[in-house]
Amino acid sequence: MEKKRGTFTGGLGFVLAAAGSAVGLGNLWRFPYLAAKHGGGVFLFVYIFMALTFGFTLMITEIAIGRKTGRSAIKAYAQLNKNFRFLGYLASVIPFVIFAYYCVIGGWVMKYMADFMVGNGMQTVADGYFQGFMKSLWSPIFWMAVFMLISAVIVYLGVDKGVEKFSKIFMPVLFVLIIGIAVFTMTLKGPHGTAFEGLAIYLIPDFTGMTVGKFFTVLLDAAGQIFYSMSIAMGIMITYGSYMPKNTNLVKSVNQIEICDTGVALLAGMIMVPTVFIFQGVAGLEQSGPGLLFIALPKVFEAMGFAGNFVGVAFFLLVAFAALTSSVSLLEAVVSIVVDKVPSCSRKKACTYVLVLSLILACVTCLGYNVLYFEYTLPNGVTGQLLDIMDYVSNNVLMPIVALATCILAGWVLKPKEMIDEIKSNGESFDRERIYAVMLRYIAPFFLILIFLSAFLTA
Repeated sequence: MEKKRGTFTGGLGFVLAAAGSAVGLGNLWRFPYLAAKHGGGVFLFVYIFMALTFGFTLMITEIAIGRKTGRSAIKAYAQLNKNFRFLGYLASVIPFVIFAYYCVIGGWVMKYMADFMVGNGMQTVADGYFQGFMKSLWSPIFWMAVFMLISAVIVYLGVDKGVEKFSKIFMPVLFVLIIGIAVFTMTLKGPHGTAFEGLAIYLIPDFTGMTVGKFFTVLLDAAGQIFYSMSIAMGIMITYGSYMPKNTNLVKSVNQIEICDTGVALLAGMIMVPTVFIFQGVAGLEQSGPGLLFIALPKVFEAMGFAGNFVGVAFFLLVAFAALTSSVSLLEAVVSIVVDKVPSCSRKKACTYVLVLSLILACVTCLGYNVLYFEYTLPNGVTGQLLDIMDYVSNNVLMPIVALATCILAGWVLKPKEMIDEIKSNGESFDRERIYAVMLRYIAPFFLILIFLSAFLTA
């Protein structure tokens, strides 16, 4: 007897859960940096264009595969074509590895959120505070475990009562927080100018020094940002697609997910770029990643004076929500794979097993900054620790391979018509089907190959 799978109760639950997966740390600490780096409005225009073409193609293909097969990645690829069974296993490794180190970063966020909540936020601006925290033995493990357990409880409760209910509550809160902080940001002024001057750097296209080669770099960075931030090639969208009600309009749902994801990214830029510019000048806009979130921004909050601690609480609460919505989707993808692969294993047992293994890997990752510390130069020339190696292998190597192979399977082995028929299975219109077919077979693979090759080019 086949085990009954969980499902979302409706289209809204699916959209909010999938949007929550797409909205993550990449929207907050990488998108604003790329916009400031690549001529503000120039990057924004290219990004939106790529989201409507490249991103749309990859996302709707994975969701269609999930809805068509009714299975998570490990079973879905094998069901479509037995020769692509290996792809399911490859796609299964990615969310497991990412979930482990993502929870480590989520623990950092929880630590800073707690600092600001108890009124100790200004202590985080001390030189070496962040590095000292990471190098301590137990504190990073404790906060990582807190973050991971919250994610696990949500997944443990099930698809509708856990993942969907969580998304319906926390995604609207996330939207309110980011809009509120963005509005507040527009009232700020500091030693380097006003918020509107920073906003101009972010929104107004700057073609200074723009060449064909430079524009191609902008195009590739936009494609890379979309690829990494939209939960593509992790098995997540296939899993969520398998929970999707059959009568849900797929095209409309993907459009709504992209609007949510892109909207959060744009609003994050409205917060980050003007705020950092006001208090640190143009030089401050050259930062991204943990350095921006845990070192530069606390100094910005300190410069705000009395209001800084309150803004810090709201900001790190926003970051925590964004990180949680993504970590839940990563864990859900892995748990769904285990349940599909081992029919005798219940969802709750699968969640427990995955939690224990993830906790072990995450602890080792935390120890990579102290007991197990070492440095390694990656093929792209970046020197990193254990977490950086895990991130590089999963994001820069495995994910492009999985996405490229998915395009080959859907675009050349099965042909685009099979995906289009699934997309239109409810009689819905799909006016982009010709563009979709070209993107799936030619353009998306081209960019995926470039993204993969860029992982081996020295930065």
